[in-house]
Amino acid sequence: MRIEHSKEDYLEAILVLSEKQQEVRSIDVADFFGYSKPSISRAISLLRDDGFIELDEHKHISLTREGRKIADKVYEKHTFFRDMLEQAGVDEKTAAADACRLEHAISNKSFDKLKAAYLKNHSP
Repeated sequence: MRIEHSKEDYLEAILVLSEKQQEVRSIDVADFFGYSKPSISRAISLLRDDGFIELDEHKHISLTREGRKIADKVYEKHTFFRDMLEQAGVDEKTAAADACRLEHAISNKSFDKLKAAYLKNHSP
């Protein structure tokens, strides 16, 4: 299933935030991206409507099973590409920015094959 890049970015951000803090709110996502609260509220509504997140009675955000699956894969791609770029000598800031673009440009199928080939060639 392919979803818009922005939705993938929001799901990834919610995942990262949820690993750092107990509760994730819209304002946390807004701060993460440096966006306004109203623009984040719209995105959160769309993610909820698509079944990728849930909001509790206190407006805390949690990923659904499908949302978590997507977020995990996007984050896996991001960390893989960021690490590879840094190992190649790219500075941290550039590596993170480029990894963000690459994570959306490659299909899961191609990524899984690339990762498997890399691990095969770099395992002890």
